[in-house]
Amino acid sequence: MKTAGETAGETGETAPRRQRTRAPSPEKTAQTRRAIISAALAEFLERGFANATMDAVARRAGVAKGTPYRYFPTKEALFEGVVRQEIAGALVDVNSANRAPGEYVGAFLRRTMLPAMRVVETQGRGAIARLVLTEGVRFPVLVEIYRREMFDPLLNQLKELVRKAREEGELKSDTVVEHPELLIAPIWYGIIHNGLLDRSQPLDIGDLFEAHLDLLFGRRA
Repeated sequence: MKTAGETAGETGETAPRRQRTRAPSPEKTAQTRRAIISAALAEFLERGFANATMDAVARRAGVAKGTPYRYFPTKEALFEGVVRQEIAGALVDVNSANRAPGEYVGAFLRRTMLPAMRVVETQGRGAIARLVLTEGVRFPVLVEIYRREMFDPLLNQLKELVRKAREEGELKSDTVVEHPELLIAPIWYGIIHNGLLDRSQPLDIGDLFEAHLDLLFGRRA
């Protein structure tokens, strides 16, 4: 009895070969990852972290049910991906070294940080912060991720800025140097107010932050 290979050789045909599955290109991989993260952001904002599911994220992203797990093994890892891309990825660089020569710290914050504060609500960053506030007690990992990726890096840069402002005489006391959290207090108040205290009359967080800069640094900034 002839083998399949011998028969194929006699007829001039080649035995069918199993086609190799090509790995997706780096561009396709990045595109899929972005789609999953965007879908996850929408899912988290609509349903909250506790009620969001990986299956629902896959449906929103238009990918197979198991695809999100190839990029993010757990829902917590997916939330971290959202914070990194959608929140920390848009983090304003307020490193003191980026100030222009002779630029006041207050003016630097107006130039760099104020525009980002004006879109906190429209780009979902305020909603993510509120999600961390409301579900962080039940899911402490959300707080850990948010602090590591967003809160602490920004606060560390602001600490250096207010120290410079005090050294250069722009701040008249050590209060903000000792408590740099005061600089971002109106941002957090606006986030809490808009989502929890009075949704019917939301505050403009950009205006709130600008007024705070006026109080701290004066209008010359």
